[in-house]
Amino acid sequence: MLSFEMLKLALINLLRLKSYKYSDDPLFTLASGRKSPYYFNCKSTYLHPEGMELIGRMIFEVIKGRGIEATGGLELGAIPMSCAVSLISQIEGEPVASFIVRKDKKDHGYISAIEGDVKPGQKVAIVDDVITTGGSTIKAIEAAQAKGLNVVMVIVIVDRQEGGREKIQEVLPGVEIVALTLRDEVMTDEQRTKAGLPKR
Repeated sequence: MLSFEMLKLALINLLRLKSYKYSDDPLFTLASGRKSPYYFNCKSTYLHPEGMELIGRMIFEVIKGRGIEATGGLELGAIPMSCAVSLISQIEGEPVASFIVRKDKKDHGYISAIEGDVKPGQKVAIVDDVITTGGSTIKAIEAAQAKGLNVVMVIVIVDRQEGGREKIQEVLPGVEIVALTLRDEVMTDEQRTKAGLPKR
């Protein structure tokens, strides 16, 4: 079994190969509409077999033994992440359920914003692929709380270090936020200098 740090190095390498893009010009339009010289499309990593296992194992290592009964978050990004955690947790003998926060409530059958075998009062962790402004993570937190779930942790693949973490903590003071990787750890020093970011 690889150590957490070895898993992290493998994840950073895979992100650089599959998900991280950089341009000297701010070519990439973010969900907020703002332009950026760098972009993380984590789908290419969390839908890759190695990436799915790395993310599932890392998140399980973060939550195991802490009484967290389920992980989940906003569709689409959180779905493969939470399912990977559930599979790894079952293999490791400490099962953790997964749930999905719908972007829009379905209008038929059992109408709910959340899908999955979760119940009010359960301790859960919200998962997301990238924190930028924190908007999608906050939406997932609020939906989980509306169902009566006890959100005790937020776990993301990449924190872009652009204020999203602080906004989440404004909504849920004291919540533990864990980033499997940081923008600073994925970008090269040269790219950081060109993007006008402070040195590490």
